[in-house]
Amino acid sequence: MKTTALGLIAACAFVGGAQAGGLERGGYNIDLLFDPGQYVFESGVTYVAPDRSLNNAVDRVAADGDLNTRPSSVDETESYFVPRVGFKATLTEGVDCLADYSQPWGAHTKPGLNWAGANDNAETKVNSHNYGLTCSYKFDMGAGQLRIIGGAFYQVVDGFKERLVSGLVPASLTGVGRLELEGDGYGWRIGAAYEIPEYALRASLVYNSQVKLNDITGTLDLRGVNQGVENVYGSAQMPDSLELKVQTGIAPDWLAFGSVKWADWSQLQKVRFFNSTTNVQRTTLDLGYRDGWTVSGGIGHKLNDQWSVAGSVTWDRGTSQGFGAQTDTWTFGTGVSYAPSENVEFRVAGAVSLLTSGSSSQVVLDGETYGSAVSYDFGTDLAAAVSTSLKVRF
Repeated sequence: MKTTALGLIAACAFVGGAQAGGLERGGYNIDLLFDPGQYVFESGVTYVAPDRSLNNAVDRVAADGDLNTRPSSVDETESYFVPRVGFKATLTEGVDCLADYSQPWGAHTKPGLNWAGANDNAETKVNSHNYGLTCSYKFDMGAGQLRIIGGAFYQVVDGFKERLVSGLVPASLTGVGRLELEGDGYGWRIGAAYEIPEYALRASLVYNSQVKLNDITGTLDLRGVNQGVENVYGSAQMPDSLELKVQTGIAPDWLAFGSVKWADWSQLQKVRFFNSTTNVQRTTLDLGYRDGWTVSGGIGHKLNDQWSVAGSVTWDRGTSQGFGAQTDTWTFGTGVSYAPSENVEFRVAGAVSLLTSGSSSQVVLDGETYGSAVSYDFGTDLAAAVSTSLKVRF
């Protein structure tokens, strides 16, 4: 049950986190480190199809062109894939290491130019690539084993934002400005876990450090308003996080699991960009986030030696504070695991997320103004996700 449960928990966790706040996509997940196999390879992908619609949009800044003649309702979100690959090896008795690739952060909104808020956002996209190495040392303690965990990871973040800078330019120009950027940095993790294998019991607490992107470089393309292209620079920090996970057998072939995660998204407020030559501020990425909290719980059941099922419920506290459309999310997930042999396991999980309603308008956070360009409302929307993965033990 322990081995099967690990796969089901991972499958439900990926679909459960599909609509987490901030810029979270796949987040961090090192569950493969706990697999009892000596050599284990795992690969998977999650597909997410959110459907967030913005309504009653009002252009609040007429000086750059009054956009209130354009539609006040628009579909904002784009579907996306989140891949992951990991390889775990037991190097010697008690010592395990996991090398993995993931995409912890990301975002893609594309309302386009034909809406009243095009001067705030036409398209925004953020990508990430994370390469990690995590090791652990476990030893007997009491009725079970204590595991000490440590690791490091290298991260690359890139993306762009386009918006209508001016709707008053001649017809020969687009009026669109584009900010393109890229940065990288390093992080580390530390944690501990206690396990009693015969009861499928495990409790783990893992801290992931922030990743300082101190040398973000890019370009600000204002050719759409006849101002050319200039090099810009800035800095930001991807958030640190702390996650507690617990699982335990509750009856023969039944297992309960849950987790609580905190992510320090409040450190992402205004990301400022300066001209590389004059050092004059040229633009900002306005996020205005608050800290994120994610709470998840579920039940797994082993039907027979080949088949197991699980279900989960996840609540994620929205990171928006009156600006933006990231309100609370409820996600209901289910997973199925099929193991034709002891060495091969296939998993499929699906989820439906309830994106709660709210509104976005001008707010002042810590003395800084956000959302002055446009205001809008949004209702209760849905998102769907499906995750597939393959695990092979050698």
